[in-house]
Amino acid sequence: MTAGPRHTPRPVRNIKNSNFPNGRWRTLSLPGHGWQRVFHAVRLGPIDLIAAVGHNCPVIEELIAHMAALLEPLEAAGDQRRYFHATYQRTTIAVAEELKRGGFADTDWVERWDVAFAELYLDALEADVTGRAPTRPWAIAFGAPAGLPPLRHVLLGMNAHINFDLPQALVAVITDEQFDDAALLARREADHRAIDDVLASRVAAEDDELTSISGPGSLLDRLLRPLNRLGTQRFLREARAKVWANAIALSRARRQGPEAYAGVLGQLEELSAAKVAALQAPGQVVLKLAVTGFGVRLPS
Repeated sequence: MTAGPRHTPRPVRNIKNSNFPNGRWRTLSLPGHGWQRVFHAVRLGPIDLIAAVGHNCPVIEELIAHMAALLEPLEAAGDQRRYFHATYQRTTIAVAEELKRGGFADTDWVERWDVAFAELYLDALEADVTGRAPTRPWAIAFGAPAGLPPLRHVLLGMNAHINFDLPQALVAVITDEQFDDAALLARREADHRAIDDVLASRVAAEDDELTSISGPGSLLDRLLRPLNRLGTQRFLREARAKVWANAIALSRARRQGPEAYAGVLGQLEELSAAKVAALQAPGQVVLKLAVTGFGVRLPS
């Protein structure tokens, strides 16, 4: 259990915010399963993130440590949410290593974007473990039958997080004025694509990790593993390409005011929820979605 952030984010003026709350710490008891642990969740809005990361604060390392602390009670309880959470933690570690390597054009921006992205998942997890309703894509993902294979639980979480949360994270760290700056936007989009390479590089390792947990499966499952890996890599690239277009749509709606933004976000929530629900269908879902598509796209 972490005692709190080592650095206090300083507010930054005159930077457009979206719909995140102000930075704060919450202390919540995890219910059920006799858990006596405490859920400490840092809440950093994009303005706070800009201040913290911009001053060499190791925010992503704080995030990784926080995710590790949250994983312990999930694993102790045999909670199916542990599969996505552990995968996400390992992926965040891979992004942190790429940040240290200097693999992005704008390291500070990628870090605060990655943390803002993770915060949306942590908000949903916090809501679910404390008996409140998370957003619909996450409600479907978290409510999936526990008996589904671990890979399916991971795909449910990935789908909810990428399709619904990622466009919101982008508009949290890109102002409407920056969306109009073609040169800056090209750099942001290049870093967005670079994240794809990091995620794609993790697919085989994560598949091996999940197979070690659930076993090799049937002969058909073993024969289809290479195709499933290719399908997952396509999911990451195809869905994230649509995410970029959806972020632009959210920016356009934000310029029109809170009602317009809420309306477009509501459409994105419905589309994302439907896609997560489709992942619970029986059969070789990854192969089916490789044909029909993994991502969602807001009407233009």
